[in-house]
Amino acid sequence: MRLFDRVILWLAEGFGSGRLRPGPGTWGSLVGCFLSVPLLSLPLWLAVSVTLAAILLAVPVCSRAETLLGKTDPGSVVLDEIVAIPLTLLPLQAAGLLGGIPFRDLTLLPAHGLWWLAAFALFRALDIGKPGPIGALQHLPRGWGIVMDDVAAGLITGLLLLAAAALMH
Repeated sequence: MRLFDRVILWLAEGFGSGRLRPGPGTWGSLVGCFLSVPLLSLPLWLAVSVTLAAILLAVPVCSRAETLLGKTDPGSVVLDEIVAIPLTLLPLQAAGLLGGIPFRDLTLLPAHGLWWLAAFALFRALDIGKPGPIGALQHLPRGWGIVMDDVAAGLITGLLLLAAAALMH
């Protein structure tokens, strides 16, 4: 296998986290949470831009990994979880910066740890259960199907958490 293809697999498999068992998607989501901490410390416009760029780059990477592994949506490919996790917290971060709810800096984990836990748990539940439109997106071709169902799960999680925070505020 060429070096380029090895790098693609390393990225697609979440720097090796997708090879961990049980639950490679859960391990990949944890990597996504870890990478979200510095991401959420960026200015909002930059965090959103980086997240969107990562999502768009994940599509061809996941497509290539699918070809290399010879499987449709292989379980070890977790880059989709990694790039979607920031979407679970970006709406809270945005609302905090706009003054709508009291979240100015979600990277303060002791103060906001329960929100991170809720984001992680709800995202995993939606990603595993794939209700409604999330499951339908999985049927898109190749990398689009691999990535977009997780993007939908991340966005839905983010909006549900934002609604919960608004109700609590």
